[in-house]
Amino acid sequence: MGRQPLTTRADISHVALQLFLEHGFEQTTVDDVARAAGIGRRTLFRYFPSKSDLPWGDFEAKLSRMRAFLVDTDVSVPVVDALARAVVEFNQFPLEEVPYHRERMNLLLNVPALVAHSSLRYAEWRRVVSDFAAGRLGVSADALEPTTIGWVFLGASLAAYEQWLKDDDSDLIELLESAVLLLRVGFSPIPVAPVRPAVGV
Repeated sequence: MGRQPLTTRADISHVALQLFLEHGFEQTTVDDVARAAGIGRRTLFRYFPSKSDLPWGDFEAKLSRMRAFLVDTDVSVPVVDALARAVVEFNQFPLEEVPYHRERMNLLLNVPALVAHSSLRYAEWRRVVSDFAAGRLGVSADALEPTTIGWVFLGASLAAYEQWLKDDDSDLIELLESAVLLLRVGFSPIPVAPVRPAVGV
């Protein structure tokens, strides 16, 4: 095949993302990705169970780091603040990874086949959040409170991503910080004192 075979999940995912960008997700086959990565089809499936998993890169490793980050968070930090920090940390990427990540999220949020598959990965992400919240609240991870917290943080993160994808000049971390700030302070607008009419008007 004339090239050094790729042997990391991140590198194989990058190759797949480039092919999806050039040819479309549906038009690109697993064999196309394996060939471009310089590996066999069987080897590729050892890294990624399906084509729909390819855009996710090393998602499991990032989830493990997020869980460890939460475990290491001091118990004095409130639940919402701890989760807000973890969400921002989870979405930190090296500068060279940002173009790949933008393409990744554009695919995951817009390609129908990937949108359906993403529900499984989002459930894994929410589980990390709800497990932490449940531990802090002293309830089951399947209880209403931690389940709601998981959904709310996922929604805030996806809202930030949608805004990021609309504007190439926007900053993902700033958008995430703004989104999770709403979860800290609530959604009520800052009250404005009513304007009193001048006497005699």
